[in-house]
Amino acid sequence: MYEGDVLAGNWRRPGKGKIPKVPAEPDLVVEDADSGFCGAVVACDKEAVTLEDRFGKRRLFPLAPAAFLLDGKPVTLVRPAAAPASGPRRSASGSIAVEGLRARVARQSRIYVEGVHDAALVEKIWGHDLRVEGVVVEYLEGVDDLPAIVAEFGPEPGRRLGVLVDHLVPGSKESRIAAGITSPDVLVVGHPYIDIWQAVKPSVLRIPAWPDVPRGVPWKEGVIAALGWRMEPAEAWRRILGAVSTYTDLEPELLGRVEELIDFVTEAP
Repeated sequence: MYEGDVLAGNWRRPGKGKIPKVPAEPDLVVEDADSGFCGAVVACDKEAVTLEDRFGKRRLFPLAPAAFLLDGKPVTLVRPAAAPASGPRRSASGSIAVEGLRARVARQSRIYVEGVHDAALVEKIWGHDLRVEGVVVEYLEGVDDLPAIVAEFGPEPGRRLGVLVDHLVPGSKESRIAAGITSPDVLVVGHPYIDIWQAVKPSVLRIPAWPDVPRGVPWKEGVIAALGWRMEPAEAWRRILGAVSTYTDLEPELLGRVEELIDFVTEAP
């Protein structure tokens, strides 16, 4: 026999001292005990926590005692302790940040990427490194005219050109165009993804994988429809870019190629 009714009382609000306190670290998945809203932690301050569900919907909840469920058990979320600073500060690319940086005068060498989204992602992760080295990134709006663009640039020792191409795989249109660039002062490299969006790890966006889009369907629009996002491509890109903060959020196939280009255009003639 049990002493008293084991089901009596509010199981969601047990007595003080019985509920564990859990730091609201980013990506921790919890459920609000009252509303049933389930999502991952995306922000937390001393008074409230923001959760985002798998559809991208966000809600703000107060940090009340025993207000959440973690793996089905009541917990009290608390603001995470600030991590102590140790060692040199790192840039988003993982390199050692140069404190008090004043951008170097731009080199004659350049890095070209295919579009404005590519340029924005490179700037967000490698912007500090590029300013240290004095490298400017420009975008092409496609690679169809790459041979003419290279000829107009006039590469030579000390004036190198690095080009980052989407979907650079054997047999693709991009690979055929790249094969026609033979100057030793031009380096064309690429990643295997149809679009730069795919270079962002799906886990960063809390999706299982980038969806397959049927041939004949515009890729960005097809992805948005498959993910159930009710937004235009520009808004979807802002959401994707906003989820990226460091190089660890990107696929290695992109990381290696950008680092290769930076090394190539900054190499002493």
